[in-house]
Formats: sequence, structure tokens, C-alpha cells
Amino acid sequence: MAAGDYVNGYEHIGIPTNDMPATEAFYTTLGFRNIYETENDGRVVFFSLGSIVIEAYEKHGKAAEKRGAVDHIALEVTDVDAALEEIRKSSYPVIEGPNVLPYFEKGYRYFSILGPNSEVVEFGRKL
Repeated sequence: MAAGDYVNGYEHIGIPTNDMPATEAFYTTLGFRNIYETENDGRVVFFSLGSIVIEAYEKHGKAAEKRGAVDHIALEVTDVDAALEEIRKSSYPVIEGPNVLPYFEKGYRYFSILGPNSEVVEFGRKL
């Protein structure tokens, strides 16, 4: 099997921000709505429009704010441990996790790898 065998689809795209009010105004003007908000070293807001979910999170002046600065792409998996086992068989090093974040009702469990263009690819599942 391969890690992709456990992927259900896309979970969200993570975008760091230095200006959450401007980010909120931008995405809500485009028609997105705030579906979840929490704190994790600053505000974290999930915006949704149809099947698209964007996670914006405050970086306190450390967001790159340049083209190509999307931080991560998150893939929804059916089984975090099984996907992690398959990744560990590959040459892709795990750079984070597995971890649990206190997001949503019961949490969000994930791990991340680094892609060939320095993009972070997150494999996760809501608990």
C-alpha cells in the first residue's frame, strides 16, 4: 500500500497572516464564512466556501507575505497511523508529529512531511 491509499481528499490549506482582520475581511468579502475559531499562539480561523477550507493563523509579524507563501496543504486521511506507517517506509522524513491539536469538537490528529519544493504536506483527521 501507499500513504495515498488512506487519503480521502483535501482537508484545508494553511495560510499564515500578520493581519487577521484584513484576512477575515478579504475572505468573507469573497463569500467564505468563519466555520471555526480557536487560539494557538494567536487566533486561528477556518474559513469555508463550498468544499474549500482555508486555515488562517496569526504569525505576529513572521508571515512571509510574498507570493508562494502558503504554509501547508492538508490531506484528510482515514487512518493517521496507517498513513504514517506507509510514509515511514518511504524516503520522506516526517518533520512534525504525530500530534493532536485541540481543534474542532474532539481534536485534530496529524503528521507532516516536506515536499520537494519545501512545501509542507500534512496528513490528518478530525477526531
